[in-house]
Amino acid sequence: MRNRPIHFYRVVHQNIDNMSIALINQYYNEKLKLRSLSKQNSESVLRRAFCRLLEHYAHKKNLTVLEEMTHKSVLNTSIRFDGVLKNDMGLDFGFWEAKANVDLEDEIRKKFNKGYPKSNILFEDGVKAVLYQNGERVSAVVITDADSLHHLLETFVGFETPELKSFHEAVNNFKKDVPEIVDVLRGMIAEQNINNPTFKLSRDNFLDICRDAINPEIKVEDVNEMLIQHILTEQIFISVFNDDQFIKENNIARELYKVEETFFTGNVKRTALDKIKNYYEVIAASAKTLNAHTEKQFFLKKVYENFYKAYNPKGADKLGIVYTPNEIVEFQIQGVEYLLEKHFGKTFSDKGVDILDPATGTGTYICDLIEHIARTLCLTNTKMKYMPTKSLFCLITLPI
Repeated sequence: MRNRPIHFYRVVHQNIDNMSIALINQYYNEKLKLRSLSKQNSESVLRRAFCRLLEHYAHKKNLTVLEEMTHKSVLNTSIRFDGVLKNDMGLDFGFWEAKANVDLEDEIRKKFNKGYPKSNILFEDGVKAVLYQNGERVSAVVITDADSLHHLLETFVGFETPELKSFHEAVNNFKKDVPEIVDVLRGMIAEQNINNPTFKLSRDNFLDICRDAINPEIKVEDVNEMLIQHILTEQIFISVFNDDQFIKENNIARELYKVEETFFTGNVKRTALDKIKNYYEVIAASAKTLNAHTEKQFFLKKVYENFYKAYNPKGADKLGIVYTPNEIVEFQIQGVEYLLEKHFGKTFSDKGVDILDPATGTGTYICDLIEHIARTLCLTNTKMKYMPTKSLFCLITLPI
C-alpha cells in the first residue's frame, strides 16, 4: 500500500490508449501531490500539472505548447494566454486558459468580453474543462471523468480552424501547380533571350555583378534560375513582412527587379501567377496572425522550405533545404559570445569586434544576433556605442 498511487477518480478507460491512461492518472496524482505539499489550490500551483498532460496530447499531433504567450485580441487589445498550441509552421492552432477557485463560467464570459478568440480554446479550473471551437461551445466535462477528459483533449488537438484548413489546402495545391509554372517561366525566359535585347542586356549586367561580388563561376543558367525564384518568392516575402519597400531595398533583389521589369509585368505577370494567387493570399492572412518579428522569421523559413521542395525537389533533397532551428541558432550565438568573453574579454557590441555571417540565406543568424545583442544591452542597461552597420558583414548564399 505504501507505494500505491493515490487517486479517487472515475477511470473507465474506454477507447483510451495505455500511454494516455498512464498520463491522465499521473495528472490526477500530481494534482493531489501539489495540493498536499503547497497547502494551496491556486492556478499557479496546479496549472503545470495540466500543462504536462496537454503537452502529451499536443505532441501526438506534432503541436507544441508555449506557455504565457501575449497576443493581440480581436478587439486589438493585448491579452495573455496561459498556453498557445503552435503547429510546425509556427501558426496558432489553439489556446488554453487555466483558472482555480473561481466561477469558471463567469471567467469564460469575462475572457470573451475582452476579445479572447472562440476559434479553438480550452478553459479549465482543475474541476471542469470547457471547449469552444468555431465560435461554438462543443464540450464541457468534469475533469474527474477520465474518459470524457480524454475525448475533450483529443477533440482540442484534432481540430483545425477553417483558416488553417485553407492554408494546408493552398500549400498542397501550390506543390502541384508550381512545377508547371516553373516550366512556363523557363519558356518565357528562353523566348526573351532570343527576342528581347533589353532583357539580355539587363540579365548580362546582373550576371557580371554576381560574378564580381559572389562567384566568378556563376553561369547564365544560374541567373535564369535566380530570376525564377525571385519571381515566385517576391510575393511571399511581401506577404509575410507586409513591406514591399523592405524587399526592394535588398541589393540583389533590386538588381533582379531590373531584369524582371524588361518582360514580366502587368497582365503577363498576373496571368502567369494566377494559379498560385490563392497561395499568396493565405500566406498573407496567416502572417497577419503573427505578432513578433521572430515569429514571422520562423514562419518565413518554413514557407521557403516548402517552396523550395516544390520548386526543386531534387535540389532540396540533395542540399538538405531545412533551416537551422531557432533554438540551435540561439545556442550557437551564446556559445560564441561565451568564448569571446572568456578568451578576449569582449562582447559582441564592443569596439573592434566585427561579425561575419559566411552564409546568409534567410538572414536568421544576423537577425537573431541583432536581437540577442539588443536584449543583452537592455538587461544590462547599457547603450550600444560601438555597433555601427559596418561591423556586420554577410555573404549571401544563393540556392543555385
